[in-house]
Amino acid sequence: MPTPARTSTEQILAAGRHLVAADGLEGLTMARVAELVGVRAPSLYKRVPSRAALVRLVATDLLAELGAALAQGTGTGDPEADVRGLARTVRRFALGEPSLLALVFSPLPAEMAPDPEEVVRSVAPLLALTTQLVGAQRALPAARTLTAWLTGFVRMEGQGSFGL
Repeated sequence: MPTPARTSTEQILAAGRHLVAADGLEGLTMARVAELVGVRAPSLYKRVPSRAALVRLVATDLLAELGAALAQGTGTGDPEADVRGLARTVRRFALGEPSLLALVFSPLPAEMAPDPEEVVRSVAPLLALTTQLVGAQRALPAARTLTAWLTGFVRMEGQGSFGL
């Protein structure tokens, strides 16, 4: 008879997100996650085969959450209102958990990076909005520009860089 599971992927994910939020990517280790979920590190390997897979799991979950939030903040049919909604959504997300947002927008080695399909799914609301605003030919450059502006803005705000 197999040994009953002492933890779940959901618990591991929650612990991983907590560690990234508190200590950044460097703080996300198998040993620390194991400690938080109440098992020994080797037990985690039953659910997550490596640290790289753990980082990928956390990053993918964050992308899904961000994509769902973007979908809720857009889709009104009014492009101007949707840009404002998207900006507010990204700002709330970024200021709420800056280390987590940094993980989503940081380049990661291939073995840690979320599946490209997950990335596409998460940015679909943004691409739909920029397509509506500037057309399909220019949607991707517009989405990149808007993303760069938004993330730069919230990073500056989060660091207290707006003195005036």
